[in-house]
Amino acid sequence: MYLCQMGGKQVTEKYIEQKLVKAVKKRGGMALKFVSPGLDGVPDRIVLLPMGRIAFVELKAPGKKMRPVQVRRKTQLEALGFLVYCIDGVEQIGGVLDEIQSS
Repeated sequence: MYLCQMGGKQVTEKYIEQKLVKAVKKRGGMALKFVSPGLDGVPDRIVLLPMGRIAFVELKAPGKKMRPVQVRRKTQLEALGFLVYCIDGVEQIGGVLDEIQSS
């Protein structure tokens, strides 16, 4: 498991995901776990925010990149008109949510 230090804490993908879920709830939305049996590479979460704002979010440990199948899935979803983000740091969460809300 890839770990990064942040103020004495281990930062993992799970930690970043928990922070995303809390931040979305704080804005009155939901960050639903996205699982699609039989379809590999789908993003980890579907973020639903007030006023009908929706986006997909792939979460990674700091410095980790999306696998090729995840990049293909991102491209497919974007071609359908959906916003798709990859977050690998807690500091990115606010900016991503701001962007989703203003879309």
